[in-house]
Amino acid sequence: MISEQIAALHSQLPAGVTLVAVSKYHPVAALLQAYEAGQRVFGESHVQELVAKQALMPADVQWHFIGHLQTNKVKYIAPFVSLIHAVDSLRLLREIDKQAGRCGRRIDCLLELHLAQEETKYGFTPDELTALLDSDEWATLPHVRIRGLMTMATYTDDTEQIRREFRTAHDLYQHARDHVAAASHWDMLSMGMSHDYPVAIEEGATLVRIGTSIFGQRQY
Repeated sequence: MISEQIAALHSQLPAGVTLVAVSKYHPVAALLQAYEAGQRVFGESHVQELVAKQALMPADVQWHFIGHLQTNKVKYIAPFVSLIHAVDSLRLLREIDKQAGRCGRRIDCLLELHLAQEETKYGFTPDELTALLDSDEWATLPHVRIRGLMTMATYTDDTEQIRREFRTAHDLYQHARDHVAAASHWDMLSMGMSHDYPVAIEEGATLVRIGTSIFGQRQY
């Protein structure tokens, strides 16, 4: 049952690690079961689905957008989204700042780091990330707050490769926190999903994105 999975995960996760229940493609009834079991942070990756669910779920839910976000869709989630995990360009960051300003908000964001050996994934390379953070423009955007990094490991059975990628992400996260960003705001590292989250936690994740282990296979 969903409630049992939520309870088990909450009991297993170390202090300081937040469970993001990845609820994409699952019905509101399933989300409500997770909510009733104490889950408050949900992750969605499609704007239309997120907007529809937000209208039906309790007001104290924290909505995280975890997928690839197109600039023309930012305006629909800007009024309520708690955290955007996958900012993969300065252009997108500027648009989030613009739409957050129109809503009178400041939106927390994570920069997506591309480490996986898969071209289909988005994000900054380590060199691109360094160049962005070394520039001043990101710090001049008043309606966004960069809180850290997000990454996805290569989808593989090679645990050591996954561990290397997560360790690299953590090293880059620490470098940026210590040398570039305001330490008080740089406190989130989102990595790890149902198949690899234990390794991610061992390598320093502060948020894990878990869907299948909670809700089962996608419903639609």
